[in-house]
Amino acid sequence: MKITTTQKKSGQPLRVAGLLITLGIVFGDIGTSPLYVVKAIAGNLVHLDEKILLGVASCIFWTLTLQTTIKYVVLTLRASNKGEGGIFALYALIRRNRKWAYLIAIIGGSTLLADGIITPSITVSSAVEGLRIFNPEIPTLLISVAILSLLFFAQQFGTVFIGRSFGPVMFLWFTLLGILGLSQVLHYPDILRAFDPLHAVRLIVSHPQALLILGAVFLATTGAEALYSDLGHCGAKNIRISWAFVKSMLVLNYFGQTAWLMHRPAGDREALHPFFDIMPEWFLLPGIIIATLAAIIASQALISGSFTLVSEAISLGLWPKQAIKYPSESKGQMYIPAINRFLWVASTGVLLLFKESSAMEAAYGLSISIAMMMTTVLLLLYLLQHNAPVPFVAALGIVFGGLEILFLAANLQKFAHGGWFALSLAFFLSLLMFAWYRGGMIKNNLTKTVAVDPVADMLLQVKRDQSIPKFATNLVYLSKSGRHKTMESTIAYSLLDKQPKRADIYWFLHIDVRDEPYVTEYEVYHVRPGEIIRVNLSLGFKVQPRVNLLFRKVLADLAASGEIQSGSRYPSLQGLPVSADCRYILLDRVLTADHTFPLWERFLMNLRDLFGRWSIPPSRAFHIDASNYIEEKVPLGTPDTLLWDLVRRMPPPSPVPGA
Repeated sequence: MKITTTQKKSGQPLRVAGLLITLGIVFGDIGTSPLYVVKAIAGNLVHLDEKILLGVASCIFWTLTLQTTIKYVVLTLRASNKGEGGIFALYALIRRNRKWAYLIAIIGGSTLLADGIITPSITVSSAVEGLRIFNPEIPTLLISVAILSLLFFAQQFGTVFIGRSFGPVMFLWFTLLGILGLSQVLHYPDILRAFDPLHAVRLIVSHPQALLILGAVFLATTGAEALYSDLGHCGAKNIRISWAFVKSMLVLNYFGQTAWLMHRPAGDREALHPFFDIMPEWFLLPGIIIATLAAIIASQALISGSFTLVSEAISLGLWPKQAIKYPSESKGQMYIPAINRFLWVASTGVLLLFKESSAMEAAYGLSISIAMMMTTVLLLLYLLQHNAPVPFVAALGIVFGGLEILFLAANLQKFAHGGWFALSLAFFLSLLMFAWYRGGMIKNNLTKTVAVDPVADMLLQVKRDQSIPKFATNLVYLSKSGRHKTMESTIAYSLLDKQPKRADIYWFLHIDVRDEPYVTEYEVYHVRPGEIIRVNLSLGFKVQPRVNLLFRKVLADLAASGEIQSGSRYPSLQGLPVSADCRYILLDRVLTADHTFPLWERFLMNLRDLFGRWSIPPSRAFHIDASNYIEEKVPLGTPDTLLWDLVRRMPPPSPVPGA
């Protein structure tokens, strides 16, 4: 049965408003790359001549064409998970058939989160540093810290109001990029020779600093992952059509900056910032303001994307449970306080550690190049799973794998100059996800199951034993067993061995996270009709497990169909508009001293316990009213005892007169 809920519709209709929304949500990261890409190349090369700059412009154009247009816009957007995209959505599509693919998803997700930390810092600082053209002594570092701090502080209130301006501001930004670039291209049209890929090939083959140049060129495509991650917000058609405009403006601007460098008059002032240097002097202040607004929008997109990424990781069992809030009615907008604090501290730390955007360029790019490689691996697995021709998949692997290995090698040149920071962040986040996931698997493997039927028969005896105080009308256990004929021995231990619990109806609620993003369904199995009931609740990996609300809906449906009695079971309250009481039992499966593990598993379990301190209580994770639940600690993998021998051999209960 389906539970009717308000669910987010994937994508946006193809209209002008949808295209504007797409500009505001999707292209902030890749759209602000002109602030620092050419600047990074000009700052690292002592000698810049026409041949080198033609090769640079050609490399940028063909990187945007191959990596962004063909790989992401044409191919990867087709890997839609019911309209949703992103590395975890792609992993969810193949995880049933590729159990080991969680390793790829963990590496990709952690490097994307690392990118979400560094991108706001470099983007905002690159824009604010334009103020130094007016006064070299302006404290741009403090201004950048203040802007980022205000942005993170504003997350708790929602961003609907400023979000409405994202699209128009980004349209203005991209138009500005195109106009500025075109003004230089018209002056120096020989830069158009960069469309010839031979210039890129010659630069890569012959220049002694080719890898250093490619490391900076790669920054032009770092926002490509957002095209796929925001598929559910905007839709493939809107992204593809918007990209035609965005790419045209980006290419014009990159060509304009390199053309300006190519024909810079002798004795001209040093190009501290080519992006701002190609602006007319009268437009510098408005240009810096617009660039700063675009940087804020790009940062906001990365922050929101990080919230979505962590939310999906939680649902897929890759991240500790976190409190998720919805500060506005805007679809898909969420706020995770713990992650917001972490991102703020980390992003501010990046600013204070590197101080200058030019120093951050060394730290930027390495993590995202790894994320792109992981997306490529998952995409190839997805294509194979959907019976794509093997030669075609192999060709894609060779082309994009070779290109991304080349970019990875280029970015590894930055390791000692800041790349270590990005990899350290990614390693920490990967370790967190891996320990949490593997530790959970170890726990699940230690969890024993027993058949439901004999336990159910004993529960009926307990239910009719008036000497046992009544515990609740509806007693609900969250079960990890996915089979309706079995249950964890820890639940049986809690019900019978630890303290017998008498209730009118015993419920075993199992939550299954589906590979689809938005689905809310349930199935009911009457183990003993009207007395012992199992509910299998299927939720999409983007749906929050609001157990309290969903279970109440199940109760209402079953009462309406006459399968259970509605209202209170207490004689003094019957006939009054009082709903039946519910008590939830959440079991914390703890390891006892009897458990011994190999060294590696012990290390993972200790890490999981350490990271678990960051997790919120189960009642908050499952949105259960704190007054209606009890958390019990039970030994993991309870051993067989005489009680379970009796359960296995116990005859069916005899009928009770009048029952």
